[in-house]
Amino acid sequence: MGKAKAKAKQAKGKMKETAGKAVGDREMQVEGRGEQMAGKAQEAAHDAGERIRKSGR
Repeated sequence: MGKAKAKAKQAKGKMKETAGKAVGDREMQVEGRGEQMAGKAQEAAHDAGERIRKSGR
């Protein structure tokens, strides 16, 4: 997954978390946080792959 898609997933998660807070839906907040964490993990994996490719391995 590309870095842009990972960032988009993080943004979607943040919106979901914020909407959950606004309407008092705890489950939606938790889902949003989960999406944010998944996006951050995907971004980190992408960055690690880029570092490996740049190192010539």
